[in-house]
Amino acid sequence: MKKTTQNHEDIGALEKVLGYEFTDRALLERAMTHRSWAHEETGPGEEEQARRLHNESFEFVGDSVLGLIVADYLFSEHENLTEGELSRMKHRLVSTATLCKAAKRIDLGSYLRVGHGEEKSGGRRKQALLADAFEAVIAAIYLDGGIEAARGFVQRALGAELQESDPEAAAAADHKTAFQEFLQATGCAAPNYVVIETQGPPHRRTFHVEACWNGGRIRGCGRSIKAAEIEAAREALAQLRSSCSQTSDAAPLQSQPKVESA
Repeated sequence: MKKTTQNHEDIGALEKVLGYEFTDRALLERAMTHRSWAHEETGPGEEEQARRLHNESFEFVGDSVLGLIVADYLFSEHENLTEGELSRMKHRLVSTATLCKAAKRIDLGSYLRVGHGEEKSGGRRKQALLADAFEAVIAAIYLDGGIEAARGFVQRALGAELQESDPEAAAAADHKTAFQEFLQATGCAAPNYVVIETQGPPHRRTFHVEACWNGGRIRGCGRSIKAAEIEAAREALAQLRSSCSQTSDAAPLQSQPKVESA
């Protein structure tokens, strides 16, 4: 259903997929509209009109609503866990990777309105775009039916992930912790993280962070400083582990060549 416009059949089919029937279908249409489509429809110099069409502000609302729903669920189900354990579990559940996986399960990309350029570049399959659309859908449901309607959708869409969440798995997915422990095991000091660039408007920041350690540095980016730090740690850990597995008699980490992302 890769169409540049949406008709009632498209919206009706999507409502069945979501398990929610909208009172105001215009909310769902906006949630499914990428900025590339909106700007093609409005043309140059019509930024304000384009913003009324696309889903970026919905992503902002959806992110907050999702965070509240997940936090409430985790607190109710795991009252005896520490704040750190709950935070790690929440971070994993609301991560781009988890939301993209959920979006793909319901084939959300097929219902998106994207511009011609985004269509050609495979935008419907892009992880960040799908995760953003998932958050926008949560916002649309919340704005149409309230918090309980949004909670119902989140529990249906993320049911498996919510039920399988546990502090051990969340800790294993904490790349910053794993990276620091890897360095310490080789006699190195803990890494430092430095914000080197910030892009985008205030409501849509992208942060670029560099992880630095004795013998290397690598960059990561994300929609928050913490997310960028985690991405940098993940990349560094993956490359260092790969280097160690390929060279059994590798020199100490301090003397390894510096690793930089492209």
